[in-house]
Amino acid sequence: MPQDSLLVAALGDIHGRFHRVEAWLDALEQARGRRVDLVLAVGDVEAFRHADDHRRKAAKRAMPAEFAEYADGIRRVKRPLYFIGGNNEDFEALHDLPEGGELAPDVHYLGRAGLRTLGPLRVAYLSGIHAPRFIDQPLKRPTSLDTAKQAGYFRTPEVEHVSAMRDVDLLLVHGWPRGIVQKARDERLAPSRPLPSPWIGNPVTRKLVDTVHPKWVICGHSHKPFAVALDSHGRALSRVACLDQAARPDTAVFWLEFEGREAQRAGWGVSGVAAWQAGQRWGLHTLPPLEESDGPGSVPVDNGATA
Repeated sequence: MPQDSLLVAALGDIHGRFHRVEAWLDALEQARGRRVDLVLAVGDVEAFRHADDHRRKAAKRAMPAEFAEYADGIRRVKRPLYFIGGNNEDFEALHDLPEGGELAPDVHYLGRAGLRTLGPLRVAYLSGIHAPRFIDQPLKRPTSLDTAKQAGYFRTPEVEHVSAMRDVDLLLVHGWPRGIVQKARDERLAPSRPLPSPWIGNPVTRKLVDTVHPKWVICGHSHKPFAVALDSHGRALSRVACLDQAARPDTAVFWLEFEGREAQRAGWGVSGVAAWQAGQRWGLHTLPPLEESDGPGSVPVDNGATA
């Protein structure tokens, strides 16, 4: 293994399930025979500092309040974890950290929008989802249920900030870019695989991808795996990987192995088997096999704002 090789693991919406994703990463390390150097999470992490806060604010989803153990020092993550905000977070705690910060040892909130150099990689990020009614409204301190919900929407200045980024290796966003399902339909990339509805995703995130031209885009939110490559006016491909929530590892964990700043191989789940290698085509054929619950009647949850 080259000395400058880097193994990056990406996680779909954790929703408070820190214990299971730590076990999944243990299994990935064992399968790959090396340490996971960096973990990236694409929002809806639900890193509530106090268990009571989590139970009060996330009770409708009955998700575990496991992050409190990490915040209190009872447990510690084994690998550096960097995450963006989704639309279900402890927004009261994150509001005063727009540029990011460490919430527990080795657990880092990246912030609302920006670019961070992590190892050799240039990682751009945009927290939140698209809500047309609020994109041009000022961000208010989340002191009520309404303002907390609005904190999960990105704003125009944040989008413009990320749009100015160039030479980006990874772009982390919560919601899907609009049009990626239609592209798969048009190209008949996997005719035997049921595809979600083409309206999934939002046009703002799609325009961001087309402007920044990141090498890889990683997103969550809709709780389904998806993979497609986007090209724009002859520019280099942006390979998009959409991750499931942390229900099962095969679709909620995605890993990339880099040499320098170039991805050499990638895979889903914790088996350690590469589904893609440099020079190969990227698309739906790289996804893990469907389970029975992923049949034609199963479509992703958009989880988007209706505002």
